[in-house]
Amino acid sequence: MPREDFDQKLGLLQQEVEVLAQIVGKSINRAVDALKRRDLVASQEVINDDDYIDQKRFEIEDRCVDLIATQQPMAGDLRVIIALLHIVVELERMGDYAEGIAKISVSMGDAPTLKPLIDIPRMAEKATTMLNDSIDSLLNRDMVKANAVCQADDEVDDLYNQVYRELLLFMIQDPETIQRATYLLWVAHDLERIADRATNIAERVIFLVTGKLVEINVSKY
Repeated sequence: MPREDFDQKLGLLQQEVEVLAQIVGKSINRAVDALKRRDLVASQEVINDDDYIDQKRFEIEDRCVDLIATQQPMAGDLRVIIALLHIVVELERMGDYAEGIAKISVSMGDAPTLKPLIDIPRMAEKATTMLNDSIDSLLNRDMVKANAVCQADDEVDDLYNQVYRELLLFMIQDPETIQRATYLLWVAHDLERIADRATNIAERVIFLVTGKLVEINVSKY
């Protein structure tokens, strides 16, 4: 395969990863928005759409493996493909967390949320920004942005801890709120894990650029 053809196929793979990341980001936002609005139809749509995310992950993985098998890339090219293989797994797991949030919304039925949602949508906004920035750092080989994504994870952790303390106080003051508080705690945990996955992608970008795999932020949960 001529070098130009190989580069084209690798470029298309990266574009597919970018598209999958956009789909996942929308799924996260839709899940949290549906939860906030108590829109069970929209929540179910997020659940149904997760199958497409899974399918896209496997398609990209197959193309990565095919490129390795047929071209036997070396050094930098191989690092790119390996990084993409890991990144699509992270994206698929983020999609699972979005699906999980939607399932929680469905489990809540017609019941309103325990309290108006303020910090949880903020967590979603920060986590999806981290996702977008991590993919941007991949496409541009931007080490500065990749490191910034890893540092931003602390902000999401702080919001999670704030939500956790607030919901715990609800449960202590009124045991009848335990189930409703637990639902929101699960949602916050899923968003915290999405941010961790975005951090993992940024760490893969650093590996791609430097050849060194370093854990900058280790998950605390």
